[in-house]
Amino acid sequence: MMTPTNAQTYPDHAAAAGEMGLEEGRIGWGRAHAKAILLGEHAVVYGAPALAIPVPQLSVTATARRLRCSDAGADRISFALAGPGPGAVTPLAADGLRCLLPDFKAITGVDGHVCVDVIIDCAIPQGRGLGSSAACARAAVLALADLFDRRLDAREVFDLVQASEKVAHGRSSGIDALATGATSPLLFRSGAARELPVAMPGYAAARSAAHASAHASAHSPVHSPVHSPERTDGGAAEGRPSYAFDGLFVLADSGVSGSTKEAVELLWRKFERSAQTQADFTLGASRLTRAAARDLAHGRTSDFGARMTENHKLLHELGLSTDRIDGLVDAALAAGSLGAKISGGGLGGCVIALAAEPRQAEATVRSLHEAGAVRTWVVPMGRFANHDD
Repeated sequence: MMTPTNAQTYPDHAAAAGEMGLEEGRIGWGRAHAKAILLGEHAVVYGAPALAIPVPQLSVTATARRLRCSDAGADRISFALAGPGPGAVTPLAADGLRCLLPDFKAITGVDGHVCVDVIIDCAIPQGRGLGSSAACARAAVLALADLFDRRLDAREVFDLVQASEKVAHGRSSGIDALATGATSPLLFRSGAARELPVAMPGYAAARSAAHASAHASAHSPVHSPVHSPERTDGGAAEGRPSYAFDGLFVLADSGVSGSTKEAVELLWRKFERSAQTQADFTLGASRLTRAAARDLAHGRTSDFGARMTENHKLLHELGLSTDRIDGLVDAALAAGSLGAKISGGGLGGCVIALAAEPRQAEATVRSLHEAGAVRTWVVPMGRFANHDD
């Protein structure tokens, strides 16, 4: 049965909508993180399953402050990216984010003239297939919910983030909207996701006292079973057996931005010309992803890695890889990785590789940098999750 992902929600104190957020100095706060696709990108848009992992070390925080509006005019929301220096911000013009305020008001019933300033501090590099746009949208949604004391269930958060993603990228599967709030690997298909019980590194979100009582909603984007408890220790949720999958995923930034929207449109044009190409790709990716999910459950890291490499070949054949990306995949495999592939939208972005143990991960990192990677991150799983290797 599909279960929802964990989501921050905030209690509704039943204050009148017109009075919310007017307290002097009140600030709303929200957090999200990066994600990486293990298998199934692009095919997921056409109904295939996909596997993704959260990347908690690449986080986004958003702070929202209500401003006094002029006597006349429409609602206004502004976004800015926090800079490296104290108080340094860069205005952010993003159509996907601008739709959040009217959609948020419609869902929550906040009325009256509203003007809000949102500052986003994003550690996720943009254009790398790591979910930066969805993470920024999720963090902003949660900051608005906190600012206006509105409780949002998981379905409402998903709907708001997904609406923003569709503006940003065109066609969007919804996996980024969910994975940027997940705490363990996700098996995603057709708008529903199941969190898989694999130990991952914990992260402590810096929350104010007002957030201490935040709890998971009982409503998922598609179904409505109760959430499993949120984890911060890297272990399996209480009462759930953990998959015996031990490995380390190495993410490498190629240094070249990709364009998810351009990649989606490229595939759409190919599939318009050949329905058989679409069918073959979707079926091939589906088989690999389902098999990889079984490998994950049974701890078969070598088999999982081999399916990653096969998935890369499918994406390469469709023109979604580049010479630089292929070079990084080859470098990871030459260093002894169990498998490697492009991760995310393609046409640039990141490569993800699987290492069986820390020394192999270190060798993979070195090889990737020698091949031109500009930065790398290691996401340990299973027995490596709480180690600093």
